[in-house]
Amino acid sequence: MVIPAYNEALIIEQNLHILCDYLESLSAQYRWEILLVNDGSRDNTGLVAEAVADVRSHITVLHHSVNRGLGQALKTGFEHCQGRYVLTLDLDLSYAPEHIALLLEEIQSKQANVVVTSPYMRGGRVSNVPWARRLLSVWANRFLSVAAKRDVKTLTGMVRAYDADFLKSLSFRATGMDVNPEVLYKAKMLKATVTEVPAHLHWRTAAQPDTARRPQARRKSSMKILRQSWSVFFYGFAFRPVMFFVIPGLLLLVGSGIIHLHVLLHCVAVYRELLQTSVAAEPTQAISQAFLDHPHDFLLGGVTLILSIQLLSLGLLAMQMKHYFEESFHLGTQTYRAARAHHSADELR
Repeated sequence: MVIPAYNEALIIEQNLHILCDYLESLSAQYRWEILLVNDGSRDNTGLVAEAVADVRSHITVLHHSVNRGLGQALKTGFEHCQGRYVLTLDLDLSYAPEHIALLLEEIQSKQANVVVTSPYMRGGRVSNVPWARRLLSVWANRFLSVAAKRDVKTLTGMVRAYDADFLKSLSFRATGMDVNPEVLYKAKMLKATVTEVPAHLHWRTAAQPDTARRPQARRKSSMKILRQSWSVFFYGFAFRPVMFFVIPGLLLLVGSGIIHLHVLLHCVAVYRELLQTSVAAEPTQAISQAFLDHPHDFLLGGVTLILSIQLLSLGLLAMQMKHYFEESFHLGTQTYRAARAHHSADELR
């Protein structure tokens, strides 16, 4: 199990003991270890984690000298994992330890590569989450779910189970919270099996993470709103560029067609009127008169037509680039897997 931690000195000792007690209840079924990555905390997180590790032999603490972000913390943990399955969990226990058994049962029964905890699927729920964070999370995941063709309801959550061999074959570049949708995006490119289990996301207080006997102030969200919003937008585009270019382009093209039809009908009507007054009337005269009568229709029709052509062209280019990237990623992944297999074979000799 990989657990990133940054400035969690208030909760780390109690929550690690809670986790260890729960995992010990699964010892008859699984051998387990906890890799806690102290991501350059500025408080006593590292010292407290080491103290807990001294009395809990299943805990290994890894340290970053500076804060490198969630993505880098997860990478560090993944590099040191030795088990068949790798679980990632929030140290604040906003997802209770009981989700661990659900994840392990799902990944084994479905032979999945990735299993995601989802408070937004049927059977999941959310409680005690600050309204701003909850609103952003709900709409971000809805947007990404649509972009991902609704295969998964929650794409930004970190609490997951991975097949270790599959996870180690992935290469991802994100250093922050955008690592979560990136992993799923690349898993889907490789046609991996990704499933979900319903989960309860409960935002806990800092002072008493398990059960509060007296009112506590709610924890503050450290999520960077603008950065997270950009990440959601970017991976929505990465999942499905057609949403951003082709669909708007087609809508503009339809709108442009309607406007041009209206202009054509008006030109025909004006031309008929001119023929009643002069047999020598020219179609160009009708067009000129129609333009003088409704100049905005000509302008709007031309602008929407140009925009629709540009968007459709960009959409085709984006889909082509996405195809090229997926091909390159497949090739790179196969090469990396072959290199790992060759290295493992050399070590066995």
